Amino acid sequence: MIILKILVTYLARINELINKIGRQVAWVLVAAMISSILLQVFCRYVLNNALPWPEEAARGLMIWMTAMVAGEAYRKGSFVAIDMLAQALPEKASSLLKLLLFIVSGIVLVKLSFLGVDFFENGFRARAASMPISRAWIYLAMPVCFITMLLANVELCLREFGCLIGHRKYFELHFSSSAAVNAE
Repeated sequence: MIILKILVTYLARINELINKIGRQVAWVLVAAMISSILLQVFCRYVLNNALPWPEEAARGLMIWMTAMVAGEAYRKGSFVAIDMLAQALPEKASSLLKLLLFIVSGIVLVKLSFLGVDFFENGFRARAASMPISRAWIYLAMPVCFITMLLANVELCLREFGCLIGHRKYFELHFSSSAAVNAE
């Protein structure tokens, strides 16, 4: 159990650092996205001369913003979930079900990570329609998103395994009250 505690502690620190960086980058991306949209509105309706690139730039910024915070949302359980069955089961059965679902999710995230890397590599063959960049830089958001979610998934698997073997007080994740309200 000591090895499991150490693994979870280090993985939690890595995930928390990634999440902190992701949040900071995400708000900058949101600000840039809003700025490009406002620039387009100004040019289109005030100057009567629409720019060709702001919509595509805003779309790319939104994709990256989502990728930067998806791992944290997954880790905190902030995605939509149907958890009536897990709540209705006894504690051990609920932990086993959650662990199995985390393992299945992990397998899917591994596959998606590899597909995202392939998509990124193939993106160098195409250029953005209205900007002088390769689409690969927009597609890079996919493996970033899936790998950060995979790191969160590994931590959640280890935590759920710790809960399953009877050490819930050590391995259960606790967040601030605002995060708990958002997760419900």
